[in-house]
Amino acid sequence: MKVTQRISGDRPVFSVEFFPPKDEAGEAELWRAIRRLEPLDPAFVSVTYGAGGSSRDRTIRTTARIATDTTLVPMAHLTAVSHSRAELRQVIGAYAAAGISNILAVRGDPPGDPLGEWLPHPDGLTYADELVSLVRRLGDFCVGVAAFPYGHPRSPDPETDLARLVAKVRAGADFAISQLFLEPEGFLRLRDRMVAAGCDVPLLPGIMPLTTARTLRRGPELSGAPLPQALVERMDRYADDPVAFRAAGMDVTAEMCARLLDEGVQGLHFYTMNRSTATVELVRRLGLAARRPAVTAPG
Repeated sequence: MKVTQRISGDRPVFSVEFFPPKDEAGEAELWRAIRRLEPLDPAFVSVTYGAGGSSRDRTIRTTARIATDTTLVPMAHLTAVSHSRAELRQVIGAYAAAGISNILAVRGDPPGDPLGEWLPHPDGLTYADELVSLVRRLGDFCVGVAAFPYGHPRSPDPETDLARLVAKVRAGADFAISQLFLEPEGFLRLRDRMVAAGCDVPLLPGIMPLTTARTLRRGPELSGAPLPQALVERMDRYADDPVAFRAAGMDVTAEMCARLLDEGVQGLHFYTMNRSTATVELVRRLGLAARRPAVTAPG
């Protein structure tokens, strides 16, 4: 099933993002999270792709297992970093062979330093719209792309950033998922600007549950979103109490999600860090959980 089918209903949905585990312990933790989230019926689950293809095989393997061993709709990430066109075709073919019909096509970050200088492969691609076009040519995929409520950290200005997003949609993107943010206004402005530019595709907000002080500081640093002063002041009083910080942070996240739902977003995309507790809490709190029986793992 295509992601667009899953997010086109008359009720808001949620989706989740995982990253490929690095070892057996990580694999066990990931699958505990998947099994706990599965009965809540997320619209889709995405699996990230390491910089320079560092987790390529694990991404393919993890996404394929989700496709075969669960009732979930998987989406595999694909990045252009350090890959030739031939290598990208090979990965796309592997996704098709594994029965994966949804791909998130992103240019990707440089290996080692996400904010470092980005250099294309000599026989590779420079922009994500080129990657979208390549995926489109090679199969009947549903293609998602990334969006940046406050502009990509490397974009010189908001107009250039919007032009790149429009180019990705024109190349065939079916929907977009935003980078994380800590207040809703930037996301809502981006949605309005997309519509004004003629981009009538779903834009899903990327949500990172605010559970630790590190999340509060590190998230904006990587996403380019501002750190609202009012939020800093609200959370500073809990700086020495991790339990209270988490409770207050979950309140903040739930309030923001509720505002986005009130504004008519079609779904919320949660960055899980391969854990399920915070996402499950928010999904239930927001009334997004489906009611269906738990699924027993095969074997």
